Amino acid sequence: MPNPKELGTMLVEAGKISHDQLTQALSLIDKNKGRLEQTLVSMGAVTDEEEITTFIGKQLNIGAIRLSDLELNADVVKLIPHDIARKFNVISVSKFGKTLVVAISDPNNIYVLDAIKFITGCSVQPVISPEPTIQKAIEHYYNDSSQYSEILRGLEESDLEVISTGEDTVSDLELQSAVQDKPLVKLVDSIISEAVRKGASDIHIETYEKKIRVRYRVDGSLLEMSTLPFKYRAAIVSRVKIMADLDISERRLPQDGRIKVKIGDRAVDLRVSVLPTIFGEKVVMRILDPKSLMVDLTNLGFPELSLAKFQHAIQLPYGIVLVTGPTGSGKTTTLYSALKTINQPDVNIMTAEDPVEFNFEGINQVAVRSEIGLTFSAALRSFLRQDPDVVMVGEIRDGETAEIAIRASLTGHLVFSTLHTNDAPSSINRLIDMGIPPYLVASAAKLIMAQRMVRKLCKRCKEEVKIEEEILVKVGVPESELKTFKAYHAKGCSECNNIGFSGRTGLFEVMPITSEIERMIIANVSAPEITAQAVKEGMMTLRMAGVDKIRKGITSVDEVLAETS
Repeated sequence: MPNPKELGTMLVEAGKISHDQLTQALSLIDKNKGRLEQTLVSMGAVTDEEEITTFIGKQLNIGAIRLSDLELNADVVKLIPHDIARKFNVISVSKFGKTLVVAISDPNNIYVLDAIKFITGCSVQPVISPEPTIQKAIEHYYNDSSQYSEILRGLEESDLEVISTGEDTVSDLELQSAVQDKPLVKLVDSIISEAVRKGASDIHIETYEKKIRVRYRVDGSLLEMSTLPFKYRAAIVSRVKIMADLDISERRLPQDGRIKVKIGDRAVDLRVSVLPTIFGEKVVMRILDPKSLMVDLTNLGFPELSLAKFQHAIQLPYGIVLVTGPTGSGKTTTLYSALKTINQPDVNIMTAEDPVEFNFEGINQVAVRSEIGLTFSAALRSFLRQDPDVVMVGEIRDGETAEIAIRASLTGHLVFSTLHTNDAPSSINRLIDMGIPPYLVASAAKLIMAQRMVRKLCKRCKEEVKIEEEILVKVGVPESELKTFKAYHAKGCSECNNIGFSGRTGLFEVMPITSEIERMIIANVSAPEITAQAVKEGMMTLRMAGVDKIRKGITSVDEVLAETS
């Protein structure tokens, strides 16, 4: 496989991309440590990675294949062991006599092809396919409903018996012994590693009357992955507690901890919460994977004009920039992306977070600990004695924090923070309700942005669908477009694990505080009036941003209706 520069040069010479696009893509790769194919797709320079792999296949005189269009034979797939398939990103496609056709993302890797020849006893015919497509195929064909069956068989054979029918039935000594059992360790490790591979943000392990349920949150939706035998509930929870350095003897009170694991070459943090329920303890693990954190403003889904307004605000020398929205709407990711954009050696950036989810070099991050008095307001006061240029306060929760943040923004500091409000104009009323005088809000605020996250339709299987005009009017489609408006819905295919969606994007309502809006704030006018003026000045509301994403075939009408009001 050519290196990124060689491949890029080949694509330019073939007229697939321009020289300027290659230069931009290579700079983004250096910054984000990504892949050229993925970067060119995200830039819109090529349609998809299949286009590039087909081109490479022709250059190397080998076939290229679209795995998403094929239904593979499970017996043929499993000729290559699961661990080999994952490690080298290969999958068996078909078998003719003693010849095995193998899809691989790097057909020049002779070592892998020789290893497969040795393992299978077949001669190997490579075909090229994009790395993400092979990864999804591996997940689909190797990860069936019996994914834990082999581990569970090992548990049964290990004579492990940790059955809990009451809160004090199991002794701590039994649990200490149980959590060292190799099949149990493998089971918990498998639950975590599979969640990371699937790109899940959370793992839920829930105990019910007769079973244990494991669910992953992927792209904002909870998906049930498996059920486990009820008798292992205490042992599984205790294994997680040991990993998180929690007290396994305490089963009546909630506990919180952290786990650091290494999966392949990825170091991943897990934030663990254990909560007692009527049938045992429920465990939720939030996965904090730096590789999955997309801290690049250009990749969050901003429309071009909205992005320009936001980028202008975060480069100002002072003032306050607020990002609003409910929990899970991506506020922290947006602020991290803003901080990364302005993170330079000559800028002193300080953040107060609850908790600190990701570490960034060059940014001074403080974890808020309210139980010892280190609140957002206390941290903010201390920051102002540390000669900051930029301050980020995780959340404005009370009038004291709001007042300090506003005054800091008026005395030469750029302040970023979040609020829980439904839209951008409502944030003004929220600050005033917290006791901040309207004239101070008007003077300090430079931009307020509301955001939501919606799932993106799978590019492979999305289908055009006819939507009733009544619903189109409800979602906010202009009357002039009702007859010609195109919308799509989720179908489901092997590429997206039959969900119909793959990944998420943002909807953004970006409201700069112009002189006219500043005047309206001082006059204490209502939020709807401010919204009307902001729209007149070019602001897209959340609904308008949603309609734009529907129009472009990025998301569905149902998604926009579910996430906006």
